[in-house]
Amino acid sequence: MSTLTYTTIPTPAGPFTVLADADDTVHAAGFTADPAFLAGMLGSAVPDPGPHDKVTEKVQAYFAGDLDAIGDVTVAYRTTGPFRTKAWDAMRTVEAGHTISYTELAATAGNPNAVRAAGSACASNPIALFVPCHRIVRSDGSSKNFLYGLECKATLLAHEKQHAAAA
Repeated sequence: MSTLTYTTIPTPAGPFTVLADADDTVHAAGFTADPAFLAGMLGSAVPDPGPHDKVTEKVQAYFAGDLDAIGDVTVAYRTTGPFRTKAWDAMRTVEAGHTISYTELAATAGNPNAVRAAGSACASNPIALFVPCHRIVRSDGSSKNFLYGLECKATLLAHEKQHAAAA
């Protein structure tokens, strides 16, 4: 794994910390001010602070209403198996302002019977926002869980719905 550094960006959904390499490839991200938490998800040492201006600009643009700003941020997945990787890729195809169910995620990832594995992919997603697990909901449209809290998830979904409608 490349040498990582971190930066924390204030957002309306709470502090957002990004662990990225020198090329601004994001290895972990989440709504926390604790880089140790994210490093733990990767099984790596806590990185030093470092500037990630390109990623910071994209996150700020997203929260300013440019929902597409984060779509081209490069991410690096941990090696966890083919279905989880497919599920994370499938999450990245869900447009801002929209949600899909865990059942739809499983089908999009290539295994319609893997609904529990789809939920597990959401729960173990180390790259929140850029791999938008917050856009995955229960079949009835409700939110079950979100690593950073249901209030954070609701804030993100409301932000996206508002700005997608305005576009």
